[in-house]
Amino acid sequence: MLSESEIKEIKEHLEKAQNPVFFYDNDADGLCSFLLLRRFLERGKGVAVRSYPELNVSYAKRAKELEADYVFVLDKPVISKSFVKELDEMHLPLVWIDHHKMEQDWKADEFTQVWIYNSFKEGSGEPVTFVCFKISGREEDLWIAVMGCIADHYMPAFAEKFGEKYSSFWGKVKDPFEAYYKTEIGKIALSLNFGLKDSTSNIVKMQNFFVLCRGPEEVFLETKENSAFRHKYNEIRKKYQSLIERAQKQAEKKMIYFEYSGDLSISSELSNELSYFNPEKYIVVVFKKGTLANISMRGKNVRKILLEIIKEMSGASGGGHEEAVGARIRAEDLVRFKRALEEKIK
Repeated sequence: MLSESEIKEIKEHLEKAQNPVFFYDNDADGLCSFLLLRRFLERGKGVAVRSYPELNVSYAKRAKELEADYVFVLDKPVISKSFVKELDEMHLPLVWIDHHKMEQDWKADEFTQVWIYNSFKEGSGEPVTFVCFKISGREEDLWIAVMGCIADHYMPAFAEKFGEKYSSFWGKVKDPFEAYYKTEIGKIALSLNFGLKDSTSNIVKMQNFFVLCRGPEEVFLETKENSAFRHKYNEIRKKYQSLIERAQKQAEKKMIYFEYSGDLSISSELSNELSYFNPEKYIVVVFKKGTLANISMRGKNVRKILLEIIKEMSGASGGGHEEAVGARIRAEDLVRFKRALEEKIK
């Protein structure tokens, strides 16, 4: 967890920012982190980051277009140094809040206005949503904080308070993924991940809706403001269920290895649910698009296993948590990748 002095420093940065731009990772933890700070500060713009694995230099142009005077990066484990250099040349302060193990080597004097706050500790690291709720302290946003945490497989202490306040959205759950897959607030959290698969214009509409939303009971009400969001959720939910059923048929003794392609990349969401319902197995979900393959893995020590395999593969990249990782490799290396993985877990 970040210290009280670090939380205070972040608040000071927020207070200085008159037109901040928040770049957040393209998932529920990232989006909820942005929403908590945006609702707290009552100003600023949000940009979902779709580049992988790093926040690349192209996003510096967005900061300029949006006339940012401060940049905050939320829940993005890797940032391109060329992106930071561009911000530095524009004299834009950068505040980076994260909870992943840092793989990059950052020199203290390399850039003039960069502040890094990371809650990672060996074996833990509260989600950025948790950190942002600590910063904002807004009880009326408790439901948003719970969504981001359970979506990132973390059960916060304040979940009990949420259950008391919103009993119909909770239940007798102990595990964060149980909350994610078996409660109404979990359903909304999943819908955020689906909504982030939409067009940029509809993501902005979704952001605007949730910035003003007064509570979880309003999320699925049929209104003009959330019509695109509800449509996308229903559309993706059908495809998602079909993919889950297909993946389950690929189950082997120690692993579920599932490849798919198309116009919808939801590997992380698929691997999370498959892992929840198959906790004893390694889960590998591969989305193939053109010459590249995006991989989402879950299981014991998968980060170590993944990094050992891809270090021998040209152009491969990846990382994440100890038991939940993502990677990108060349599609032509998939047979080799699967063979190496089977050897590691046999």
